Amino acid sequence: MEVLGDNNFQDEALLRPIGHFGKGFLLTVTILVGVVLWGIYAYSFQVRHGLGVTGLDRPVYWGFYITNFVFFIGISHAGTLISAILRLCQAEWRRSITRAAEVITVVVLFIGAANILLDLGRPDRALFVIFHGNLTSPLLWDVVSISTYLTGSTIYLYLPLIPDIAILRDRKARPQFLYRILSLGFTGTEKEKKRLHIAISIMAVIVIPIAISVHTVVSWVFAMTIQPMWHSTIFGPYFVVGAIFSGIAALILAMAIIRRAYHLQEYLKEIHFNNLGTLLLVMALLWFYFTFAEYLTTFYGGEPDEMAVFFAKVRGPYAPYFWAMVVTNFVIPFSILCNRKTRTVAGTVIASSSVIVGMWLERFTIVVPTLVNPRIPFPRGTYFPSWIEVSLMAASFAMFILLYMGFSKLFPIVSVWEMKEGREVSVAETAERVRTYLPGESEA
Repeated sequence: MEVLGDNNFQDEALLRPIGHFGKGFLLTVTILVGVVLWGIYAYSFQVRHGLGVTGLDRPVYWGFYITNFVFFIGISHAGTLISAILRLCQAEWRRSITRAAEVITVVVLFIGAANILLDLGRPDRALFVIFHGNLTSPLLWDVVSISTYLTGSTIYLYLPLIPDIAILRDRKARPQFLYRILSLGFTGTEKEKKRLHIAISIMAVIVIPIAISVHTVVSWVFAMTIQPMWHSTIFGPYFVVGAIFSGIAALILAMAIIRRAYHLQEYLKEIHFNNLGTLLLVMALLWFYFTFAEYLTTFYGGEPDEMAVFFAKVRGPYAPYFWAMVVTNFVIPFSILCNRKTRTVAGTVIASSSVIVGMWLERFTIVVPTLVNPRIPFPRGTYFPSWIEVSLMAASFAMFILLYMGFSKLFPIVSVWEMKEGREVSVAETAERVRTYLPGESEA
């Protein structure tokens, strides 16, 4: 039997991209694969010659790699955290966006963790954390929290996929053997649906504290040291706010690309971008508040080692990065998103693009200026990334896009069964509200 039990299949557009590879898709894949292969060559060069070929040196032992690690782990909050909260709040408009968000989480966690390995001169030393880990070290906490988060996020992505995989199985889509295995024999009975809803709800509750703890622990890698402008009690919530901020921006960009590439304007409507744009505006205000509080307390304290880093950011060699961060994280998104008339699809995409750039700059201005101005008796350092680091950064972004595109060709990027379930909502007081999020309905 077909899972949907529906002869007039209303969501054919959601399955159309599965297994179809147009010229544009193949060209994009070719370019991305080329970038990834160049990154592999750059990494092999680094492994052969050591970290001396990078811009890393004493006292600047972290650079692009750790910046990218924190950045990608932050983006991972786009999916599991946002999706879980919207599910638990029973926000009907979530139905079109949850899958796109959850995929981001799983993919970027792999990319973020890989950047830790890139930062090691000898990648085999990563095993030391497992076999000789120090329980008092935040680095071990980081490994445990990210591993737990990846496991939970993968399960949370897979569970809502099962009914859609069963649809692909019943429609004889290829690769049929993969869909047959992953569908777990799901047939869409009421008993199965009830169990699935319970399992999804349980995972939604579990992943929220895990997601929050992950970026809190990432912040502790910095805050548990006595380095100037790292040793701060505000770093935990500051990092979590920044992670959600960049995660929403990444989700909006992914939705816009999917909407245009797969012609899903009926599913990813302006109202979805308006709602996410409102969330992005709230996070922009929260981010500005935390940033202002952090830098104000540092300036007011006037501690010499802290002020060396402070002035390096505000008016020194890193001032262009710092003020570009302020403009891209607050001035541009706030100016666009505070006005309902500009909080359109195009407006939210521009604001989100700005935020992605700004949040990467924020990570960079956290990592490098502090290391350049150490508290310990080292001479002040300098940091300029080499072609190795730039190449591996480009390869990281290319791999993320490549994996995301690959997923969209294997599975529906908008949940088919959730769209059908949304149509069946029959509670009178919510029916009109629900219809505005569904294909073919007015957004007025």
